Amino acid sequence: MAYSTLLIEKGVARLTLNRPEVHNAFDDSLIAELNAHLDELHALANAGDVRVVVLGSEGKSFSAGADLNWMKRMVDYDLENNLADSRKLSALMYGLDTLPCPTVCRVQGAAFGGAVGLAACCDLVIASDKAKFCLSEVKIGLSPAVISPYVQRALGERQMRRYALTAEVMDAPTAMALGLAHQVVEHDALDGAVDAMLDTLLGGSPQAQRATKALLASVAQAPDSDATREHTCQVISKLRVSQEGQEGLASFFEKRRPAWTQPSGLQEPNTAAEPRS
Repeated sequence: MAYSTLLIEKGVARLTLNRPEVHNAFDDSLIAELNAHLDELHALANAGDVRVVVLGSEGKSFSAGADLNWMKRMVDYDLENNLADSRKLSALMYGLDTLPCPTVCRVQGAAFGGAVGLAACCDLVIASDKAKFCLSEVKIGLSPAVISPYVQRALGERQMRRYALTAEVMDAPTAMALGLAHQVVEHDALDGAVDAMLDTLLGGSPQAQRATKALLASVAQAPDSDATREHTCQVISKLRVSQEGQEGLASFFEKRRPAWTQPSGLQEPNTAAEPRS
């Protein structure tokens, strides 16, 4: 049985957790499927065939975290088996976080444990007013270890300490106030809000979005250094002379829509910043 689905249409990839009977809980099979899907999406996004990825799930809950049957099996795992499992989950978070194209997380209900990590790894989180978030691990003697770099980046260190140590449940407005979610809408308006965000993202230059996402990740590592400052100059200069950069400027001055918003798109090799000849 497939625990997740991947549907790609008109440059939008929808990656959907599909275990509603267990509230889309994680187990080793789901993690393996998601890692395989992410490998495919990395290749498609780098080629420009996927513009935006929407991560969502079926049913009432976004994801309840770890699957109970998986956790029962873990009780008998030795250290090496636990390390192997943890590294696969780590690969999932890293793969989602580093997708070259924009990512949108659609949260319709409870997001507990590792599911908070999935949300934190996405560029944009749109949540229903019924959504709830919880770093629940300490309640069962564990830690949000693998997801901590991504969730702490979203919440900040002070708030991360509170919610990781208390396992308090955050409602959707609290998650937005703390920076984990970007938008909260009424439950029935969730899909409309996601579609509106897709329209907004698809209006941007695919090449510029890939370059900007990579740039921001780089700047976060060393925001104030000679190397970072030079890198920022290189990125904008190469974009200005690229085919998409030239098209973007031309369309602005000519008061028309840029070619990448048209059905035929703009054909350009995926070199993110190759200068014109």
